[in-house]
Amino acid sequence: MFSLFKSDPTKKLNKLYEAKLEQAMQAQRNGDIKSYSELTVEAEEIHKQIKEMEKTRNK
Repeated sequence: MFSLFKSDPTKKLNKLYEAKLEQAMQAQRNGDIKSYSELTVEAEEIHKQIKEMEKTRNK
């Protein structure tokens, strides 16, 4: 009944994932390949967390 009022944790992670990808793109445009690589790895870790949460929610 009260699930309507619960926040969806995947929404927060999706926003963080999109922000990391945006930061990575800006780093790549500025020629900072090391930062681009680090940010991309962080984004991929967040993406894995999102997929795991979705998988457990669908069970």
